[in-house]
Amino acid sequence: MSAHRATVEWTAAGGAFTENRYSRAHSLRFDGGAVVPGSSSPQVVPEPMSDPAGVDPEELLVASASSCHMLWFLDLARQAGLDVASYRDDAVGTLGRGSDGRLAITRIVLKPRVEFAGEAPDAAALERLHHEAHERCFIASSLKAEIVVEQRYLRFRHRFG
Repeated sequence: MSAHRATVEWTAAGGAFTENRYSRAHSLRFDGGAVVPGSSSPQVVPEPMSDPAGVDPEELLVASASSCHMLWFLDLARQAGLDVASYRDDAVGTLGRGSDGRLAITRIVLKPRVEFAGEAPDAAALERLHHEAHERCFIASSLKAEIVVEQRYLRFRHRFG
């Protein structure tokens, strides 16, 4: 098995911490060197205590599920002999009440748009690739939330020459 690390760092930057008027802005550092500004969601904690430019935990969760699905899809498409030119997912996570009444991301909808160079698979083959990608995704296997893949945005690009 493998270990995956992230460092989350927050420092008081003025404000009245004990009065709940402090900044939720923080940094997320990853082992490859990437540093991402983080914050609570302005929908959860109003500005100016949250920073809308920062990535919030809910967005990170949605992005993680989307990224994992994409990486599996790309590998499975390659194994199937397909030539993927581009992949874009406008994923959406819904914050709601779980069956236990607690707030949770209750649903994630992935909306991948895949462009192929050369021959593209038919709808049934594409559905199988997305299903297999979902089955193999470590993140999807780790979550209680429903994850739905909607293939509405499907375009093809052919190479000439």
